[in-house]
Amino acid sequence: QVQLVESGGGLVQPGGSLRLSCAASGSIFSIYVMGWHRQVPGKQREFVAHITRGGNTNYADSVKGRFTIFRDNANNTVYLQMNTLKPEDTAVYFCYGDVAGRPRSWGQGTQVTVSS
Repeated sequence: QVQLVESGGGLVQPGGSLRLSCAASGSIFSIYVMGWHRQVPGKQREFVAHITRGGNTNYADSVKGRFTIFRDNANNTVYLQMNTLKPEDTAVYFCYGDVAGRPRSWGQGTQVTVSS
């Protein structure tokens, strides 16, 4: 089992930056992909970015060039650096981890609000 805890959300003005953190615990050695989705009330959860165990990354078109996903293996933490934030980035951001043969693990979510 994998436990994920997000932090770093908050209120920021358009054009600003935030860094989200996702700390993993439990069977972390079995995680092969970690990433982020986001969700706005009334809409489906959407993919934002992921990073594989090998370090390969993938991003949604809407965040390419503005968001960067990276990890600190020593602390079992994945980060999402979000720059040049826009009001449409406002959402609850969820961290996830994939383990072969197991349902996807999700964090509890952290609110990001981009507003002046």
